[in-house]
Amino acid sequence: MTFTGGRFAPVMGAPGDDGPVADWWVYEDLHRPLTRLDSAVGCSRDDIKLEPVTYERMRPGSYSVPERLADMDRNHVQSALCFPTFPRFCGQTFTEAKDRELALLSVRAYNDWMVEEWCGPDAHGRLIPLAIVPLWDAGLAAREVRRNAARGVRAVCFSEIPPYLGLPSVHTDAWDPFLRACAETGTVVAMHIGSSSRMPSTSDDAPPAVSSALTFANCCFSMVDWLMSGAFERFPGLRVMYAEGQIGWIPYILERADAVWAENRGWGGIADKVRRPPSELFADHVHGCFFDDPVGLRNLDAIGLPNVLYETDYPHSDSTWPRSREVAQEQMGHLAADVVEAIVRGNAIALLGLGEDGLWAG
Repeated sequence: MTFTGGRFAPVMGAPGDDGPVADWWVYEDLHRPLTRLDSAVGCSRDDIKLEPVTYERMRPGSYSVPERLADMDRNHVQSALCFPTFPRFCGQTFTEAKDRELALLSVRAYNDWMVEEWCGPDAHGRLIPLAIVPLWDAGLAAREVRRNAARGVRAVCFSEIPPYLGLPSVHTDAWDPFLRACAETGTVVAMHIGSSSRMPSTSDDAPPAVSSALTFANCCFSMVDWLMSGAFERFPGLRVMYAEGQIGWIPYILERADAVWAENRGWGGIADKVRRPPSELFADHVHGCFFDDPVGLRNLDAIGLPNVLYETDYPHSDSTWPRSREVAQEQMGHLAADVVEAIVRGNAIALLGLGEDGLWAG
């Protein structure tokens, strides 16, 4: 595996060549090996490398519902929302496919598996469904949002920067059918770092550490896109959420966006569509998730308590598992108990439409 310039790629050899044994997903022309970064929990930090693996070398909680629940218990986690792996963070695998009919069937099959099996009876309401949509057609995407909302799904994956995938930006009206469906059904638009198939980097030869340090940057760019797009004005019920993007960067971006809106909106192309300060739009529409961010927690007042959610990043290499509770205690010790309760529990319950017990009822 390589990861330079913000892009992952397998180093392909011929069958029979020496090299590590791996399990692979194959879909049309895409050949995607399982990697240690897909399932890094349980490994020492020095053993987490850019290498392919087999299922036998992965922690079973990465793919088994009972084992996932057991690992959640060990980590003091009641409920969890899980992003895709092989479909990639917003279903790019099927969006890039040549056979669109098969791709649409695959999207629906993934969502059926998500609802009926991964989040099915064996999960006891502790796993929260997160759907994908056919991004190549906003009308079909809207139908898939409504189909899943009818069975209790309240979150859907989307790309943080769609043009990187060859799709329209959020500054157009191309996504309006999809956004309208999300707003009307209370479906949260969830964007994971890397859901544009490109991680932030500075050059084609920048080492992986550069992208790792800059993982928040796509969320930063994306959030400004949304705040300056007018989408929140057109769809007042719309909510978006960023996963694995951290929160420490948010106060300055809101301050800068407000200054641009106040001083430069006339020539900045937003005067006729963004009628409220971006910080107000953020407060009503945007939610940031973090797993390890003491800087953000020290600036919570500037971000807004209702807009912050806690995550664990299980089973990836950044995960705080199995110490997520200890990390929270270390970083939130200066906060009042009711504030901590909102961050680690209450805000997620409200945003995702869970029961008061924190479980998904379908």
